[in-house]
Amino acid sequence: MGRRLSLSDVSSKGNSLPNRYVLHGLEGWGKTSFGAQLPKPIFIQSRGETGLETLITNGRLPEVPHFPEALTWPELLSAVRALVDQPHEHKTLVVDTANGAERLCCEHVCATQFKGDWSNFNAYGRGYENAVAEWIGFLADLDKARGVRKMIVLLLCHTQVRKTKNPEGLDYGRFSPDMNEKMWGATHKWADVVLFGNFQTIVDKQGKAAGGENRILCCSRTAAYDAKNRVGLPDVLDMGGSPQEAWRAFAAALVAGKQTKEEGK
Repeated sequence: MGRRLSLSDVSSKGNSLPNRYVLHGLEGWGKTSFGAQLPKPIFIQSRGETGLETLITNGRLPEVPHFPEALTWPELLSAVRALVDQPHEHKTLVVDTANGAERLCCEHVCATQFKGDWSNFNAYGRGYENAVAEWIGFLADLDKARGVRKMIVLLLCHTQVRKTKNPEGLDYGRFSPDMNEKMWGATHKWADVVLFGNFQTIVDKQGKAAGGENRILCCSRTAAYDAKNRVGLPDVLDMGGSPQEAWRAFAAALVAGKQTKEEGK
């Protein structure tokens, strides 16, 4: 039986917990390198998403703590629960990648609830409906790491151009995390901040594109990409020329957003 609440339980304060981030972006933007700059990170790598180890091996990143590549959904969950149950000094949990974790989740649900039959899993969307329940449990475990160990949580994700239905006119394409819509819907609600990593492109009067090398971080939703901003970030941030510069710019914007909010009280 749940708690019986009374007016004495009412509060006007926040929970003072670290933020929950999702970063999706174009290939080569540097999502993994950015995640490695956050305070005392530890990575959980989903199957096939071992770019962190490649960057370390080739001297592009210093040694960064990480679990072995999670080959199954139970393995991935066990890594999260280890960070909840066992004392440690890590301050940031980075999941690389969310869509890789989604695949492990769906494989597990297909094997345990649909006898490994993908056609049955995909029939009428039943598989994803069941997988969402499993995924929400995963997000709850991430919240335990956030609550018990006061960890920042960052989910990295590949992006895709998804066709969006427009009730006011023609449908259009927009960048969105490369996840099933139901799984992404649950994740979007859970996240405090959704960021989109892009490259700045300039189009001249003749319609020719130039640039494309300067990395930017898009923090507020537009018709062109999915984003979410509950922390007072500017709409777009220049990420500089290195992962270190990117983190310094982002950290400074977080501080500025908090100061602006406090000054507006």
